[in-house]
Amino acid sequence: MFGMYGLYWDPTYILVAIGAIICMIASAHVNNTYRIYSQVPSDAGITGAQAAERIIRSCGLQGVVVRHVSGNLTDHYDPRSKTVNLSDAVYGSVSVAAIAVAAHECGHALQHQKNYAPLTIRGALVPAANFGSTIAWPLILIGLFINSHTGTFMIQAGILCFSLAVLFQLVTLPVEFDASHRALRVIEDIGIVSHREMQLSRKVLVAAALTYVAGAASAILQLLRLVLLFGGRDED
Repeated sequence: MFGMYGLYWDPTYILVAIGAIICMIASAHVNNTYRIYSQVPSDAGITGAQAAERIIRSCGLQGVVVRHVSGNLTDHYDPRSKTVNLSDAVYGSVSVAAIAVAAHECGHALQHQKNYAPLTIRGALVPAANFGSTIAWPLILIGLFINSHTGTFMIQAGILCFSLAVLFQLVTLPVEFDASHRALRVIEDIGIVSHREMQLSRKVLVAAALTYVAGAASAILQLLRLVLLFGGRDED
C-alpha cells in the first residue's frame, strides 16, 4: 500500500527547501539592489511615470497609458487594457531604479505591439497555469486514498496540472529577459539616462530577472519532488 508517504517528512523535502532558499536569496538581492539605486537620482530628473510616457511617445505605442497602482514593486504591464502600471516606489520617484523598472514595463508594451511570440504564449498559458497550480495538490491527495486505476490516474493528472504551472514559469523567462533588453536599448536610444546610469539600470534589471530564474528553479524542484514521490506509484 502506498500509504501517506510524502505527507510527512521525507528526504525529498530537501528539494523544496533548496527552492525556498533560492527564492529568498533572489528576493533579498532584488530588494537590496532596488533600495540602493532608488536613492540615486537620475540626471534627467524625471519620474518613473514621466520616463514611461516618454518611451510610449517615442516608440509610437498607440493606446498605451501609464497608471499608478498601490503597493511596493507591484509594477506590471496589462496587455488587456494596454496599461503600464507603476507602483508607489516607481511612479513618482526620480531615481535611476524607478526609470529602469518603468522602462522594463514599457518593454512588455513593446513586445505586445510587435506580437512577441513568448508573450503571446505566456498570456495563453495563464488560465491553464492558474487552474493547474490550484487543482494539482487536491488531485494528488485524493488519489492517494484511492487504491485503483482511478487513484493512479488522479495522481498523474495532478502532476500534469502542476507541470502547466512550471511551463508558465519557464515561458516567463525569455519574456522578462527580452523586456529588460528592450528597456535598456530604448532608454539609451532616446537619451533618458547617461552612460553611467545605463550600468546602474542594468544592475537593477538583472537583479529583477534573477527572481524569475529563482521562481522557475523552485517550481522545477517541486515538480521533481512530485515525480519522485508519486510518479511511479503502483496499484496494490
